[in-house]
Amino acid sequence: MTESDALPTTRGAYDAVAATYADLFRDHLRERPLERALLSAFAELVRTNGDGPVADLGCGPGHITAHLHELGLNPFGVDASPAMIELAREAHPALRFETGSMSALDIEDGVLGGVLSRWSVIHTPPRDLPAILAEFGRVLAPGGHLLISFPATDAPDDEPQPYDHTVATAYRWSPDRFAALLREHGLTESSRLLIEPEPTDRRQFREVQLLARKA
Repeated sequence: MTESDALPTTRGAYDAVAATYADLFRDHLRERPLERALLSAFAELVRTNGDGPVADLGCGPGHITAHLHELGLNPFGVDASPAMIELAREAHPALRFETGSMSALDIEDGVLGGVLSRWSVIHTPPRDLPAILAEFGRVLAPGGHLLISFPATDAPDDEPQPYDHTVATAYRWSPDRFAALLREHGLTESSRLLIEPEPTDRRQFREVQLLARKA
């Protein structure tokens, strides 16, 4: 598989803001108790299914990869931005971080106990998303778990909708449509959390946290 045409633009944009991004989101989980709980549940599910390695895809500066390690997992991070990977390696030298594309992962078939995709597909044009989801399904072991998050559209049957993200164009998805795409690639939704925006949030989009399992 080849990388999306949109990826070089997104990569360059995140390279340019990597240091600012790392400072802004370093302690982000402190203010997100629901997400911390969901990550803990994800970690428990991975351990129960054999405790295989976990890929944090779109890992950015590595703070969530480090959190997964604190939860007892064996994680490594992958990001398209070399600047982000450099920051991750500096901040967490005991963990493994690699530059790579989610549509062409340098990971063997069926070896992962889990995949975390935390807001990492939001810049992917809808036409390119199936290739990425196919890679998620390919690298997960049978029974492996995917935890993925993205902003939701307003109605269940909405088409994917672009919006003006600070870094690069991003897309909102209908949770139902997204779950249907996952099923096409052997990943069955097991749970879904919809989080309403705070009144002070810049964008009044619901957040989707979706957990799926490979058969």
